[in-house]
Amino acid sequence: MQEDPFREETNPTKKIGSGMTIAAWIFVLAIATLYFDRFLDEQRNPNQEVEYTEKNNAREVILQRNRQGHYLSSGEINGVKVDFLLDTGATDVSIPERLASALQLKRGPEIEVITANGKIAVNMTTLDRIQIGNIVLYDVRASINPYMDEDEILLGMTFLKHLEFTQRGEQLILRQYN
Repeated sequence: MQEDPFREETNPTKKIGSGMTIAAWIFVLAIATLYFDRFLDEQRNPNQEVEYTEKNNAREVILQRNRQGHYLSSGEINGVKVDFLLDTGATDVSIPERLASALQLKRGPEIEVITANGKIAVNMTTLDRIQIGNIVLYDVRASINPYMDEDEILLGMTFLKHLEFTQRGEQLILRQYN
């Protein structure tokens, strides 16, 4: 009797083996996806775990530049973890509207500001507490920007003006004196 090459395999051992092989490939692909997602996130923000010290009557935070030449850093606003993009060209700390809602920030008066993309209306707010590493500031002026699509908060001069900062090579050192 000749075997039919199109006949479905009925051997239960081979079915289990095939299922295990498929499950193993799914597992490997899931692990690879998680690894590369984390790798790409670390490329975007190399300062997820902020390096900081305290010496000579000052708190220092050392940030590494990312591949695009920007300084991104994890930090906190009012105790909630957020990502900052340091921006010396921004007057205020500028928060995307959807993050401001998640942070439960109070909306203050609406004002017009000039950005790189022209004039826009934003709402003023005050951040009770803002922190990067061991640097902490209180009652920092900020704006809620309904036009920002990014997940990062622009860390502008209302925060940075209280610090001394120095760039050396691929690092930015932020220093807050006691």
